[in-house]
Amino acid sequence: MFAIYEGVEKIREPHPLDSWWLAVAVLVVSILLESYSLRTALRESRPHRQNTTLLGFVRRAKAPELPVVLLEDTAALVGLVLALGGVGLTILTGNGIWDGVGTLLIGILLVAVAVILGVETKSLLIGEGASPEIATSIADALAATPRVTQVIHMKTLYLGPDELMVAAKIAVPGSTTAADVADAINDAEAAIRAAVPIARVIYLEPDILQPQATD
Repeated sequence: MFAIYEGVEKIREPHPLDSWWLAVAVLVVSILLESYSLRTALRESRPHRQNTTLLGFVRRAKAPELPVVLLEDTAALVGLVLALGGVGLTILTGNGIWDGVGTLLIGILLVAVAVILGVETKSLLIGEGASPEIATSIADALAATPRVTQVIHMKTLYLGPDELMVAAKIAVPGSTTAADVADAINDAEAAIRAAVPIARVIYLEPDILQPQATD
């Protein structure tokens, strides 16, 4: 917000640059260093992206560290390019308004990145469940387990980037013995972990469906 304020002030009252060569030198060196930082972040995130786009990775990542670094480095690099463009146009035209335009665009960019980060990390802060694809895999594994006749309801919650909690109520036949219920739960847990290895904490509640009354 301060960058936006500064940009507006420079546009309203443009002034020539002092030591423009120093500003250009600092921006060029900063762009080179920030490019190396972004390259490192992209390389570190590659094993976690699983052939998804960068935006898809930011939206689906369960650990906020890498997405935050990627967005910060990207915003910093774009901001430096905008600053260099504003300084360069000011030097070429002699009009200080371009420096203000560059500063204003940087402020807007920073606000946009802050909003994106807030939206994408909100679910991680308050608790996020499994994606529809993973939830379907878990439900299918439960439904395919012997002595499990139905998945009544199910909840999932990420406890960490690679740790998922699954809680479900499953229906078993009314004639099932306690030993058979225990075996069914063990089989269901094994089936879930085989389908979704990150499902490490599993709570299953057996129940017997009551026939619904008919008129």
